[in-house]
Amino acid sequence: MSGTTLGLVAFGILLLMLVVRIHIGVAMFLAATGIYMVLNHGELNALLFTLNNLVYARLSNYDLAVIPLFILMGQFATHGGLSKALFHAAGTLIGHFRGGLAYAATAACAAFGAICGSSLATAATMGQVALPELTRRNYSGRLATGTLAAGGTLGILIPPSVPLVIYAVLTQESIGKLFVAAVIPGIVAALGYMAVIRIIVTFDPKAGPASERVSIKEMLKAQVGILPVLLVFLVVIVGIYGGWANPTEAASIGAAACGIIAVVSGGMRFKDLKQSIFGTAIATAMIFMVLIGADLLNSALALTQMPTELANWVKNSGMPPVGVLFTIIAIYVLLGCVMDSLAMILLTIPIFYPVVLGLDFYGMSIEDKSIWFGIVALMVVEIGLVHPPVGMNLYVINKIAKDVPLKETAMGVLPFLASDFIRILVLVFFPPLALWLVHVTG
Repeated sequence: MSGTTLGLVAFGILLLMLVVRIHIGVAMFLAATGIYMVLNHGELNALLFTLNNLVYARLSNYDLAVIPLFILMGQFATHGGLSKALFHAAGTLIGHFRGGLAYAATAACAAFGAICGSSLATAATMGQVALPELTRRNYSGRLATGTLAAGGTLGILIPPSVPLVIYAVLTQESIGKLFVAAVIPGIVAALGYMAVIRIIVTFDPKAGPASERVSIKEMLKAQVGILPVLLVFLVVIVGIYGGWANPTEAASIGAAACGIIAVVSGGMRFKDLKQSIFGTAIATAMIFMVLIGADLLNSALALTQMPTELANWVKNSGMPPVGVLFTIIAIYVLLGCVMDSLAMILLTIPIFYPVVLGLDFYGMSIEDKSIWFGIVALMVVEIGLVHPPVGMNLYVINKIAKDVPLKETAMGVLPFLASDFIRILVLVFFPPLALWLVHVTG
């Protein structure tokens, strides 16, 4: 058996393990172990030596400290009541329009994503905050749950984003530049979702009835209440890209600031603090376990030469670069049926990244292609969070909206998926959407 064939067989077995719901970290570890044992005729010495070095090299990486810090920041925001303040502030501004509370939920998801970095956390938190209000205002179950499931995906698109940090670590790219590159696409995503809501309520006014208008005084008070959240976002993003703080330092400041805001606002109690710390520890352990499994699998695949052979095959296939990219996008959409966003990033970037960098896209430099592809990959991975049959955000929201059938939630998210695909097409054919702000601030 050739190395490439072995790599493809191992990859196929890995996908089968994911289909039967074996944890992604364990599945990657088992697939890598199989490759090492076949290549070394059953000897384990090479595997153990590699594993020993990989674990130390990965967990001693200072940049990875940013992951638990961003998760902690999101936990403080969740348990400190900041999500309620964000939804209330958006609701006082635009809730009196038809579909206004759905607009507000989308805006609140985007704002919460700016201090969270996780789509599942954004969907779960904003679902608990916004769904009761949407139900009370007689919004259709399809529009309410579809909006929140799709809006939750803004958690990984609006920086800071944990999958973007993972992409940066895997590709040795600048975390700050990736965060800046994601800002405009993230805003476009939120505006696209609002456009979808507008179209829905235009054709079906009963789906999103308008709420009563609040006083100017109440509206201004609500906006003042979210200024600390905006300040945290600016400190993290401007601090990283301005050069006066590295990502880990900026994340530390952001986490501390969110904790202080949560305590001062009265939303954080000892029980909430304990839940935040435990939640951070559990999520971090899961991510690090998957990282180690991915490192071992990537090391094993490198021995088989499969990624190199695949890259050479693509270069010699005669397929246009955009055709290759759309093939990669299609693979991501299919993988979204069997695995979550983090698993897709870890599993595919070591294979697809060298392929993309070896092709010519509009005469872009290597660095521009690296940043642009990171945002494209993030957007496509985001789709996997809401499209059936896995669509983790669908299940998160459906668990909260127990009176809305899962089928209704899935139907409700379809128009938002159309917006996602349009946005991806624009980004593929117009890279400045992601690169313009990086060039201007650079």
